Amino acid sequence: MADVHIGTSGYSFQDWKGRFYPSSITDGEMLLHYAKHFSCAEVNSTYYRIPHPKVFHHMVQKVPKDFEFIIKVHSDVTHKREKTGSSLASLALSIQPIVDENMFSGYLAQFPYSFKNRQPNRQYLARLSQLTDPQPLFVEFRHASWATPPLYDFLSEHRLNYVNVDEPALPNLLLPQVITTSDTGYVRFHGRNADTWWDKNKGDRYDYFYSQEELAGWQEDIQGVLNRVKNMYLFFNNCHHGHAAQNALDMKALFYI
Repeated sequence: MADVHIGTSGYSFQDWKGRFYPSSITDGEMLLHYAKHFSCAEVNSTYYRIPHPKVFHHMVQKVPKDFEFIIKVHSDVTHKREKTGSSLASLALSIQPIVDENMFSGYLAQFPYSFKNRQPNRQYLARLSQLTDPQPLFVEFRHASWATPPLYDFLSEHRLNYVNVDEPALPNLLLPQVITTSDTGYVRFHGRNADTWWDKNKGDRYDYFYSQEELAGWQEDIQGVLNRVKNMYLFFNNCHHGHAAQNALDMKALFYI
């Protein structure tokens, strides 16, 4: 049976103070507190800026030796797709401290809705597989054209790990599923806020809190595939007002972690 790892997509949010974090906590103490409750985290800040290796050096000092990080690749890789090689090289240098401590569990590439299942894009994915080898690469799509069995075979052949998503039931978005293309499963929970998904003027896209019933439905589906993978990662990206942290704790309880 697989090991289930549950965490959140980022952890350094000011609006988590007084909710998940103590009100008086400093920014530098957040990861220390987070690691008391979770054994893994996605680092999403690298999508915007690749930091100096010293940043990750200080991070590994604040977590247990068995803590795991998933690092999101820069937007140059997933959205601009113009400086892919140099961007990945810079990121690899940046995260070397967590690699040295065996805390690195893979890269996350979150592609935009405009990135559709077409031959040039599949070729680009194959190139990414080569550039990130031998490190694991988790790929997340937003357009429903990727949800097709031939694509899963393609990902398996290129040692690419499929990321399942929970998001609003809107046209051409991916529906909930539990697909695995390797011995590692992955689910990201973005919330189901249909009103704000495409319209920022109506509010935060990720301002959503999962009910116990919604989480229990996922828990049942995930339980059904744990016998065919070694690891299952579940990350909550509904980070508004600390919802992600609470829902991650709720999910941990459902898996008796």
